[in-house]
Amino acid sequence: MRLTILGCAGSVPGPNTNASGYLLEADGFVLGLELGNGTLSQLQSYRSPFDLDALVFSHLHPDHCADFGALTVMRRYHPHWPVGRPARLPVYGPEDTEQRLVNLHAPNEPERAETDLGDVYRFHPLPVAAPFEIGPFQVTAFQVLHPTTAYGLRISHGDSTFAYTGDTGVCAALDELAHDVDVLLSEASWTDADDRPLGVHMSGVEAGELARRAGARRLLITHVAPWTDRAKIYAEARTTFGGPLELVEQGSTYDI
Repeated sequence: MRLTILGCAGSVPGPNTNASGYLLEADGFVLGLELGNGTLSQLQSYRSPFDLDALVFSHLHPDHCADFGALTVMRRYHPHWPVGRPARLPVYGPEDTEQRLVNLHAPNEPERAETDLGDVYRFHPLPVAAPFEIGPFQVTAFQVLHPTTAYGLRISHGDSTFAYTGDTGVCAALDELAHDVDVLLSEASWTDADDRPLGVHMSGVEAGELARRAGARRLLITHVAPWTDRAKIYAEARTTFGGPLELVEQGSTYDI
């Protein structure tokens, strides 16, 4: 598997850094994970957006799905549809994904009532804690702790396993999600402090603790908010996790 970072800023885009967006590729299949603010632009610097074979949203906060509206315009109105590409892109997410993304694309009530995205997408609710296949990948979604319905994703291909926490506070589901993975892509939105609200995000300390507890072989940290000191997040995670550790950067790729 190959992971590409389209954006990694947390909560909002940062200076010259997009919000959350990733590609995971294997056997010629291109899986999009999130499509936050600015990521469609970054995607086009690598390949055509029509190369996407499926798209997964961990949850539907704007910093994870805002560019879906732009992708819809591209898929519906681009004058040169690639030969052989399916008209309808599979999209996976929380149960209400279709209606909420219709609302994103058509913000006014009369337009919303008449909007159907079924010509360009096939929507699928993420099965919870039940493995399923997307192309060559085996995927398991775990509901995590966040103010809206949100999932972490465990994705396997051959002998390699990758886990992505999505946005979450510390919760029991994370240990099963990240157990013995080759690469853990974990959010760490803020530094550790007693006054951080519970059930929203993790700190660098907590991301490192999760990786150590789960036996992850490599920790990649993402979703650092633009107002958070990245060096402090790294230092915190290093105090609790002794294995290979990196804060991802937009444009980077990682083999899993």
